[in-house]
Amino acid sequence: MDFPRLIKVVQRFAAAKLADVEAEVQCQLAACGVAIKPGARVAIAAGSRGISNLAQIIRQVVQWVRSQGAEPFIVPAMGSHGGATAEGQRGVLESYSVTEQYVGAPIRSSMSVVELPRGDLPVPLFFDEHAWHADGTIVVNRVKPHTSFHGQYESGLMKMITIGLGKHAQALAIHALGLRGLREIIPAAASRVLQHGNIILGLAVVENAYDETLMVRAIPAASIPEQEPPLLEIARKHMPRLPVEDLDILIVDEMGKNISGLGMDPNVIGRLRIRGEPEPPGPRVKVIMVRDLTAESHGNAIGVGLADVITRKLFDKIDLPATYQNAVTSTFLERAKIPVVAESDAQALEIAMRACRLIDPAQARVLRIKNTLRLDEFYVSRTVLDEIKDRDSIEIPTPAWQDAIPTA
Repeated sequence: MDFPRLIKVVQRFAAAKLADVEAEVQCQLAACGVAIKPGARVAIAAGSRGISNLAQIIRQVVQWVRSQGAEPFIVPAMGSHGGATAEGQRGVLESYSVTEQYVGAPIRSSMSVVELPRGDLPVPLFFDEHAWHADGTIVVNRVKPHTSFHGQYESGLMKMITIGLGKHAQALAIHALGLRGLREIIPAAASRVLQHGNIILGLAVVENAYDETLMVRAIPAASIPEQEPPLLEIARKHMPRLPVEDLDILIVDEMGKNISGLGMDPNVIGRLRIRGEPEPPGPRVKVIMVRDLTAESHGNAIGVGLADVITRKLFDKIDLPATYQNAVTSTFLERAKIPVVAESDAQALEIAMRACRLIDPAQARVLRIKNTLRLDEFYVSRTVLDEIKDRDSIEIPTPAWQDAIPTA
């Protein structure tokens, strides 16, 4: 089968970013108005997302806590990630360079939790045992649109306070309610944790479309519910997007947990795959082909069910127990279903072309991206190029056309 040729395109987004992330973290912490008593033991909650500069940010928080005469330690704030084991969650942090040696504080990883007063919540309320026995907890997380729902609070501090610090037990309880649990119960549960737990501070991170740190905000615990929603809107405004709404084939070079909680961001590819929930209105992609799984995913291929075709190379890297643990906890099983497995990139693209029922391959609307975080550079077929080439945000760095199947 003849494959369409592709050409490299550069898409420009707003490029504002912090010039010195570590200095800004220190500035924010110094001005936040939160004081820590000398000798206090402070838990610093770090999650499983691939946040830019995460290790450097955590290290600065450690240094700030220690500068006040307190003793910091790190707790993994994750639900089912890392295979829902203490060792696995420590490994996730270490894969992001959040190691004891680098950040200068011990990591205390456990799946044990204590139960807090639930009030009128329809689910029990849990809190990491190590963090509970500390004198205070600082939560560090990126604020961004969620991969499963939209609401006042999505992926950010409130979610980490609930599901992250509530560990696997809280993740199971919240996800048992489906999207209602995510959209409605997380805000109420986080408010209860803020009332009865020991959260003293949240450090919110917002990134630009280039996966770079745009801003950080140190927020006293009582102000988190009020200050997080405006940060979410800033993050939404800076989200990268595909340049067109309609495609025959989207080729994704890699998916992974360090890229998105679902390997590929549904906000980018236009697919949710949640039974009973409508799919996003766009973008509209007929076939998604994925070539590889990142090493940082540790075999967790949750989100692979968003694809239509994958390669044998990707399939052989899947750790099914880790993937299924994530999917079963969320209750969104469709997202873990294995697509058609092709023996090579060429076979995968041929399957994708046939599935689109393309009579003339030269007219195929094809776009190839590295991953759903990197949408500043990609490759497009001629039909897509004709649609976008005259935009001010688009640049064609070289007139050279190349094979749709990359050689590297």
